[in-house]
Amino acid sequence: MPQVIFNPGGVKIDVPAGSLIQEAARKAGVEIGMPCGGQGRCGRCAVIVESGPVRRRSTIRLSAADVQTGYALSCQTVVDGDAVVTVPPQEKIERRLTSDKSAAQVTLPFPYDYARDQTVRTFYIRVDPPSYADNTDDFARLARALKSQHSIENAQATLGTLQQLSAALRAADWDVTAVVEMSNWFSPDGPPRLITVLPGYVETTWGVAIDIGTTSNVVYLVNLETGDVVDTAADYNGQVTRGEDVISRIIYAGKNGGLSELQSLVVGTLNRLIERMCRRQHIEPTDIHKAVVAGNTTMMHLFLQLPPEVIRKSPFVPTINHVPPLVARTVGLKVHPEATLDCLPGVASYVGSDITAGVVASGLDHTGVLTMFIDIGTNGEIVLGDGSWLISCACSAGPAFEGAGVRFGMRATAGAIEEVWIDQQTLEPTIRVIGNEKPRGICGSGLISLLSEMFVTGVIDKGGNFHVTAGHPRIRPGEHGGEYVVAWGGETADGRDLVITKVDVDNLLRAKAAIYAGFSVLAQSVGLSLADVQDFIIAGAFGQYLNIEKAIQIGLLPDMPWERYKFLGNTSVLGAYMALLSSRAREQIAEAARKLTYLELSADNSFYDQFTSALFLPHTDITKFPSVQEALTVKEPA
Repeated sequence: MPQVIFNPGGVKIDVPAGSLIQEAARKAGVEIGMPCGGQGRCGRCAVIVESGPVRRRSTIRLSAADVQTGYALSCQTVVDGDAVVTVPPQEKIERRLTSDKSAAQVTLPFPYDYARDQTVRTFYIRVDPPSYADNTDDFARLARALKSQHSIENAQATLGTLQQLSAALRAADWDVTAVVEMSNWFSPDGPPRLITVLPGYVETTWGVAIDIGTTSNVVYLVNLETGDVVDTAADYNGQVTRGEDVISRIIYAGKNGGLSELQSLVVGTLNRLIERMCRRQHIEPTDIHKAVVAGNTTMMHLFLQLPPEVIRKSPFVPTINHVPPLVARTVGLKVHPEATLDCLPGVASYVGSDITAGVVASGLDHTGVLTMFIDIGTNGEIVLGDGSWLISCACSAGPAFEGAGVRFGMRATAGAIEEVWIDQQTLEPTIRVIGNEKPRGICGSGLISLLSEMFVTGVIDKGGNFHVTAGHPRIRPGEHGGEYVVAWGGETADGRDLVITKVDVDNLLRAKAAIYAGFSVLAQSVGLSLADVQDFIIAGAFGQYLNIEKAIQIGLLPDMPWERYKFLGNTSVLGAYMALLSSRAREQIAEAARKLTYLELSADNSFYDQFTSALFLPHTDITKFPSVQEALTVKEPA
């Protein structure tokens, strides 16, 4: 077995050939920081290979100069023989890396001024109590105090606020903090709205930024005075039990009681997340006075209990794209009943507010550089432009890359295979499993990795056909064509052989072909080619785990220099967070929605041709993927 020596310290360890440097370090008791959990996304586990044969599976966080110097990602580099490895200080590595494509941190890209930027504000007031000499009604009395003490004129209130007002004023002995919505994007010059009154002096009010994803929901709890995100929570969207993708849910919504049930499921998920954060922060959900929501058009319709069937029927027109301001009680959100509820604007049936929020969060609306933005999910949304113009489309990738439609597909939870390597000579796989458990299935990142490895090692051909005549026990005929055994039954959690089948491969090819065809048609529609794109932004939770090398090898992403790709994580919730704090950011999102032109791919005759051409690995025209062509040439025997 190869021996690895770790410096400083000279610690030695013998490991099987094909072991990752990170695995060798763990066995040797050598600590290497891995903030992303070994996904190869953060680059923080970089080490220096001083000598010895290693294979770098990915160098996406490293520049060419870094690699030349000997740097390697320990979680992505395999040891093939005796090696000497130096583990440098982590802070040194952070400085050396030329680009950081890890998920965006929860920080605002602008300075926040509560008095200037925030639309929901608190004002401490002393209200004159009524008397026989002054029998002004309670609301007029409060409005008078707001005007005289804070110059707030013409305040209004909903019936729900008025129903609680008299008791609240008297319980506080007329010494209160008024929570006021100063304006909203729908009526920026409209009168202020009283949300509630709180007893005594209250400095802090709270807000939530919400991303309603098809698969998962994410919520940020935000201190509106400081702008800080004090807590975050996420969970699977409760609607997944009624359909993996938007079309399935639209169909379910048309059933008797289906729409109400779907609305209840998603609101229930959000309420649990809000209550969980409030318990941790020792506040009440009713202390939350503002909520901003982003999501795709279908998710927004289901959240608001709007019938979504028109979204899937030609000419694909939703009920509404720009939802007027609401109050939380209208949808059952467990925050203050009169809290402002702002649903961010979308563009079309398949380009929703998760994309408009992402456009602003990523800076695409003012970049000045030709940029392509992609949110890969069950519905791959794409935006192309330089900020002065923006064009968008959506391609129905389906849920294959989220594990659905694949025999052993599963979500990225414990027991899911998230990375696969196949030995070129033996065709034996090495797998990485979330939670270091026995494998139960394969998640999206694992499927992309597996598909790539099977292709480059010759397990399957460019059409996705298995070489069942190769005489290898792992490549065998199955019930519906060939299949490859990723893990034998004795190695899996349920004792069954874990395989990927021809049907699975076909589903994955269709999903990747739809996305790549979307890229191509969108660029062609404005007279450009994919080579003209200077920056490629990958958004969404799934994008954080995407291995660019593998995605290019299967033809999911265009073959362009890796440094053009940027990972920004969940830009939908980040955009909602920006809108929660800043009225100017909210207007930017509305402007982006107005600026975005939507291209309906189903009405574009060239889409089917592009889709058909992309149903191969990596593509019918291999010259579109020169790096893959070169890699395949190198692997061919002399």
